Amino acid sequence: MSRYRIIDAPTRIPVPGDKLIEEHAGRLASGTESVSVAHMVAPPGWGEPRQTPAFLEVTVMLRGRMQVELGEGLATTEVIGPRQAIVVEAGVPVRYSNPFDEESEYFAVCAPAFAPELAGREE
Repeated sequence: MSRYRIIDAPTRIPVPGDKLIEEHAGRLASGTESVSVAHMVAPPGWGEPRQTPAFLEVTVMLRGRMQVELGEGLATTEVIGPRQAIVVEAGVPVRYSNPFDEESEYFAVCAPAFAPELAGREE
């Protein structure tokens, strides 16, 4: 087995709410379980449910802004913009959203790799 591989194109992951997710490396795109890297574009008004993931997540903003609510009761709110990043450790309750008027574009890096069963999403 080769110790490297080239990913010719990302794997598009369909999700509700008109959010674009393209996984460049991870469980679907490369069979990698240790880390995932995904390019995302969230439309204005997008938001996801609160989650308590079993993975560390690094969000690196390219354009637009992202609102990140963190901690018990989601009591802390941060807004990150272009060239900023936020690192959220595994086990921290978090909710990501784009309540702003412009798209937000970013990369998300998860270790271990993102999997729906590890996200700990509340519905």
